[in-house]
Amino acid sequence: MPIPATIEVLTSETFAILEGSHVIQLTGQIRQQASQMGMSLLDQTKLSTAASELARNILVHGGEGKAQLECIRSNSKIGIRLLFSDRGPGIANVEQAMQPGFSTGIGMGLGLSGAKQLADEFHLTSVVGEGTTVTILKWVND
Repeated sequence: MPIPATIEVLTSETFAILEGSHVIQLTGQIRQQASQMGMSLLDQTKLSTAASELARNILVHGGEGKAQLECIRSNSKIGIRLLFSDRGPGIANVEQAMQPGFSTGIGMGLGLSGAKQLADEFHLTSVVGEGTTVTILKWVND
């Protein structure tokens, strides 16, 4: 089993997710940071699309929350890690919620499963009655 790499946080910025305009501000900042780090346009689009889906999930299901944007380094790799959290009702059945096409509302059901497909790494924790946290990571030139 390989030894887990340590991750160094180079920069970190937290965004309140209280309304739709905050999602737009967040995705704009993600694109700017990703571009400055040398991430390809395709990967910038993947990351900002995943971030938009997860931030909108905060608004729809959690009411409000926050997103943290971190520029990171692990050994010789650099990337962006995004942490989304809310204090909403939580997800009762995470396995079901991760299925493509599953939706609790009027959406297409692409939020969580779509974000997972767009990211290099995806981690979700949710506790009913306490909220949900999703972390995604996209490496530059991985």
